[in-house]
Amino acid sequence: MSQLPTVAIIGRPNTGKSTLFNRLVGKRVAIESEVAGTTRDHVAHRIETKTMDFLLLDTGGMGGGTDDKGFEQDVHKQSLLALENADLILFTVNSREELTKSDHTIIDLLRKNRRRHVPVILVPTKCDNQATIEERLPEFIAIGIADIVIPVSAPHAIGTDELLEAITEQLKALHFSKQEKAKATDPPKVAVIGKPNVGKSSLINAFMSDPQRKVSPMLVSDIPGTTRDAVDTIIRFNEQEFLFIDTAGIRRRTKVEEGIEHYAVLRSIQALEQCDVAMLVLSATEPVSHQDQRLAALAMESGKGLILLLNKIDTLKSEARAAKITEVANSLSFCRFAPLLPCSAETRDGLLKVFPLIAQVQQNRLRRIPTKELHRWFTDAVYGQPLKVLSKSKHLTQADEVPPTFVLFTKNPRDIRPSELRFLENRLRSMFDFTGTPIKWIPKAGG
Repeated sequence: MSQLPTVAIIGRPNTGKSTLFNRLVGKRVAIESEVAGTTRDHVAHRIETKTMDFLLLDTGGMGGGTDDKGFEQDVHKQSLLALENADLILFTVNSREELTKSDHTIIDLLRKNRRRHVPVILVPTKCDNQATIEERLPEFIAIGIADIVIPVSAPHAIGTDELLEAITEQLKALHFSKQEKAKATDPPKVAVIGKPNVGKSSLINAFMSDPQRKVSPMLVSDIPGTTRDAVDTIIRFNEQEFLFIDTAGIRRRTKVEEGIEHYAVLRSIQALEQCDVAMLVLSATEPVSHQDQRLAALAMESGKGLILLLNKIDTLKSEARAAKITEVANSLSFCRFAPLLPCSAETRDGLLKVFPLIAQVQQNRLRRIPTKELHRWFTDAVYGQPLKVLSKSKHLTQADEVPPTFVLFTKNPRDIRPSELRFLENRLRSMFDFTGTPIKWIPKAGG
């Protein structure tokens, strides 16, 4: 499977990174604010053009500029990871201000920490005045960190088309190519995600047949972060192939401990954009963490199928086992649609159920309901219910998108409450099998 390149937007706080991100994406995803340090985490979105697909990554500001120093250090580490793992870097500077100490700090980091073959495009932002930009352009070129300088004004869409074209040309020069559309006959692509050291690689090893494991074992260690670079692993089960993407990756040993959780999240973000189904591996010996919840939410937001694997279940006795399953289900109640499978990479307990479950989830992601049948279900679902706006809706259809996406036409879409959509989703799931897949709703004016 061809790799999806990663393009990271790097810069100090309040240089317009999130505004630029939203303009390139085409919709408001990242939070935009005049307050320095608003973007606290990676925000990622897959961008598809006629000639290239890539993962655009917005990052928190580097180099300081906020009042929360502990937060600054955390964001700086995350942004540094993005810088070290990106295939192309967009370095933003505020064209309305002189270069600051923070800007020069980032310039030094770019020289020292990015991989040598990775190109940098310098992007002066907030470029509304053409005369001012022409005056400052020699200064930006003199920085010497980038061969390409493209001034932009994201709010006014000035320079953004040129920037997008430069991104695709640079990625082509690095021998990336547009990914082919998946075919119905392709093996389901499964991203194995989870915190470091929960047994992701051990599970992939356990999935393999004995001959395959001897030829291509995954490196397994008790030291978090020691798995080698992700290698797609094809596993055959009952004459069907499944493509597994291990997301652990490898880092230089000196950097294994520092920032390993952020690294795991970054690799998971990259893998989620390439997979059909995400398998979130949890450990039965640990409580569900914020990072576990975050990874599950990322999978949902990406529209991927989701399966929860509770590994190391063999370490618990029957009563403790039941209590643990209940605890995990409650901690991840926002994704109750995801099946929860207790298993053990050590004893292989429950592993034979994984492959039919992946096939079922993938089938449900692609499931389509005929409009006539959908109307009949909707009429029955809203009959006698105090749903006000929804009860007056006249048309509902399933969009030609994955995951299952339903367009609801009503006179006042903004009046539809989230609780009403949750009610509809629960009724829809009780009628049709959408196990393992998120469902999206798009209220529209009409009908």
